[in-house]
This record gives sequence, structure tokens and C-alpha cells, in this order.
Amino acid sequence: MRAALRNYLARMQRVLNHIDRHLDDDLHLDALSGVAAFSKYHFHRQFTAIFGLSVHRYVQLARMKRASYRPAYRQAQSVTDIALDAGYDTPDAFTRAFRQRFGQSPSSFRTSPDWESWLAAFGPLDNARSKLMQKIFTSDDVTIRDVLPTPVAIMEHRGNPATIGTTIQRFIAWRKATGLTPKTSPTFNIFHSDPHTTPPAEYRLDLCVGTDRPVERKGERIESGVIPGGRCAVLRVIGNTDNLEPAALYLYRDWLPGSGEEARGFPLYCQRLAFFPEVPEHEAIAELFLPLK
Repeated sequence: MRAALRNYLARMQRVLNHIDRHLDDDLHLDALSGVAAFSKYHFHRQFTAIFGLSVHRYVQLARMKRASYRPAYRQAQSVTDIALDAGYDTPDAFTRAFRQRFGQSPSSFRTSPDWESWLAAFGPLDNARSKLMQKIFTSDDVTIRDVLPTPVAIMEHRGNPATIGTTIQRFIAWRKATGLTPKTSPTFNIFHSDPHTTPPAEYRLDLCVGTDRPVERKGERIESGVIPGGRCAVLRVIGNTDNLEPAALYLYRDWLPGSGEEARGFPLYCQRLAFFPEVPEHEAIAELFLPLK
């Protein structure tokens, strides 16, 4: 029975991966049922039973999630281009759908995004994806590396975790202005706080770019710093890298107590290696680093 269930869920996972890779294509029911190798007469009910969303609704939300990143983080792209990329015939149709979903027009979201409404709108999509993406980590997934010190430029986020998107907007704009793009300079996050135990006003996260150049602030509050070298336990996460909590929980609750190792006096941090929407969401990659003595 377990083998049969694993096979069944793997076929459903193929469908989600196919949707991620082909958001610009015609994702009709017949094609998706073929990807899963299920009967087209039953597939829509099977999909809804597993994910709590219809196939049509899931595809709509996946396309809108990708589209919504563009007014927020790609300031040069016009709403017309974003609408066409998202599969809408006209900018007006896209704007109506966007406003219905987020309570803002794309232009308003670009200048002053309501991130809490954005997160709430994609709750059903994230819940659906998590049904098959609960990765079970083992000690074989953890490697111990000696890493070199990394000089970084740091933009601090301080405050409600739900508003991190605004800090990311500023961080991306600053990187573009200084030429420190992800293709040329590595991207790190340093997790100073646990969002579950820290009051929202005191939450702190550092957005970092690896560089040994003198810092160009370009009107932003940017500081120079160093991610120290030394031994680290490293856990690679593929897919759903917006939520690294399961991986962090595994390192602290399961791996560290049984490893005989001790944590060093520097926070947990990650390096982001592949980003959504530049890659399909299930192909995003981040590596989580737990500094060791």
C-alpha cells in the first residue's frame, strides 16, 4: 500500500512540476491528466481531493503568483507586458483580476504593496503545494564544509516579517543600481530572529550580497560586514525556498543533538542559488548553513 501511495503522489508531483515549467502554455485538463497518466474523466476530482483546489484554480493562482512578482521586483517591465506574459488578452483584464485578488491595481502594488494581503491570497496555493513537498530530511542530506570568510554588503530588515517584501524591493533596486546582480555576486540571508518567538517589531533579517568592493550606498542604509569562515553543517533545499523553517527545524531538533557537534556563535544563514521566478518554483535552490565550533 505504501509503495502504491508513493507512486500515486509522485504522479501528482509530476503534474505540479509540469505546471511550474509550462505556465505560458495551454494547461488544459486533458494534457495534465496525460502527464499524470490518469483518466481524464476522473483526474479533476483526484486533483481536487489531494490539493483542495481545482486544476483550473491552481493554474490561475500559479500564474498570478509569478505575475505578481513582476510589478513588485521588475520595475522596468510595463503592466501591458506583465499582463501578456501572464496569459491575459488585455491589460484591463489583468488589472481587474489583480485587483480582485490583492485589493490593489498592479501600479499601486508596484509603488506601495500590501504584502499581508498578498501572502493571504496565495495561502491556498502554498497549502496545496505543501501537501506533496513536505521533504523528509535525513543525516545523509547534511554535509560539513569548511567555508571561507565572505565579505558582504548588508541591508537590514527590522520589523514585521510580513513586510519583508518591501525590503526585498529596495534591496533589488539597490543591487541593480550598483551592478551587484545575482549572476555576478552571491546572495545571502542571515536569520537573526525566529519569527515564531520574536515580537514582530523586533524581528531581524539581513539581506546580503557578497562583495569585496567598497560599499556604494546609493541613498540606502547599507553596511559592510563579513560572514565568518569556519566549519558549517550545510543542508540544501530544493523547491519552496520561501519557507526554510522545516529545514532549520530538522537541523536544530534532529541533526544537531545526534551529531555530537556544537553550534558556533553566529546565526543560521542561507545562500540563495536559484530564484523563483527566474526558475520554476520547484527548481529554486537555497543552502542553509549552521555554523559549528
